[in-house]
Amino acid sequence: MSGGARYTVPVDVHLILRRDGETGPEVLLSRRAGPVYASGLWHLPSGHLDPGEDMLAAVIREAREETGVVIDPEDVTAAVTVHHRPPVGAHSRIGVFFEVRRWSGRPEVREPDRCDGMGWYPLDGLPDPMVAYCRAGLDAYRAGLPAAVHFQRPGDPIRYTRGDPDRSRPLPGPPVGGAELPHRLRTFAEQAVGRITEAVDASWARTGSRVWLITGAGGGTWYLKRHRGPKFHEREVAAYRRWVPALGAHAPRLVAADPAACAVVVTPLAGRPLHGMVLDAAAEAGVQQALGRLASALHHSAPEQPVGAAPAAAGVKGRLDAARPCLADGDEDLVLALARTYEDLPRPALVPTHGDLQYRNVLLGEDGEPRLFDFERSEYGTATRDMVRLSGTWDGRPDLRAAFLAGYGRPLTPVEELRLDCESAFDAVSGIAYGSTHADPEVAERGRRTLLRLRVTGRP
Repeated sequence: MSGGARYTVPVDVHLILRRDGETGPEVLLSRRAGPVYASGLWHLPSGHLDPGEDMLAAVIREAREETGVVIDPEDVTAAVTVHHRPPVGAHSRIGVFFEVRRWSGRPEVREPDRCDGMGWYPLDGLPDPMVAYCRAGLDAYRAGLPAAVHFQRPGDPIRYTRGDPDRSRPLPGPPVGGAELPHRLRTFAEQAVGRITEAVDASWARTGSRVWLITGAGGGTWYLKRHRGPKFHEREVAAYRRWVPALGAHAPRLVAADPAACAVVVTPLAGRPLHGMVLDAAAEAGVQQALGRLASALHHSAPEQPVGAAPAAAGVKGRLDAARPCLADGDEDLVLALARTYEDLPRPALVPTHGDLQYRNVLLGEDGEPRLFDFERSEYGTATRDMVRLSGTWDGRPDLRAAFLAGYGRPLTPVEELRLDCESAFDAVSGIAYGSTHADPEVAERGRRTLLRLRVTGRP
């Protein structure tokens, strides 16, 4: 530390009075007037600390003096701190921005000699002209960041003007809740749900996606998911927007999507994972029947589409090459025979599908009703393709198969029965190839059981 006098700066307080508008969050702004700094520009209600005054008392006082609203100290939360240097003069200052969402009284101009206008403006549609210093703080606030440096240079305009050099350098905060939440994802999520106080990694080990359970400042919870790539992101977002609403409360709701980050925020579901749960026979049959109803609702959530080309088992031979060292005698001949049969089946209609309907993607609520999640593999496909992985639970349990189809609303036709066998074989080979190369014995074993069942049934 140098031996000279300590460097000191003045401290400002800024009030982000926030309410929910028709199109999103809105903030209260006032237009400065008279012989004051930045006259004619929009700004947040703000002011300096009086001698001996703390920041909390100052922002409450300024709110009352400038707008007439009365604020309880318990309703004030810290939002953003900005280190600012104006374009005139050499001294910088510290601006502390506080958010308030609850107050009493109706805001109005209380200092007409300093302010000639006041109004509510969308947070995503701030007015011009505006003080650049204030705009820097609100930009950091909108991004969910705790601080920014805004050092203007001599000759810079006091007002914010689109296209001018951006002097603001936002600063991210530390990871929240003990889990490392990437800065870009936290910014996206906080723009959607507000300040995040906790993030817990809830990712499934077998997928390339990342999932966090996030908690907001008000105690609400959501799931933040980053997809492994654009294809999965686009599928899941499209499903949430077009098809999933048909499932009602039995599936999450999309809150926000960011294509650039391949991320979504969705609402949480109440329940425990069905995967690994031990149920008695009657309870499991009830779950299967409910899953049949959900599958039917999803398959009927949009018009059917015709198949443009033969839905052949494209890629089966490549998957056989990867799985061959782990196949039992007769497996390869069976799969190739089913592939030829599949080519000769009548062309099916395609319907909206979940794409990965299995116990792993089901939560069981306290009411005994299942809920579906994880729609990143959703696409138009055959109805039977959506039954492939769930049908593995039907082995030796004809009661579960009957319960599912009862919920689905109809039995399968003979052609659909054969199509289900073919698609089950193709999925089994993929599972064996994946499990053997990714050290996942459970997936590989599931594929072997499926091929054994198909060999025993002798179809075709």
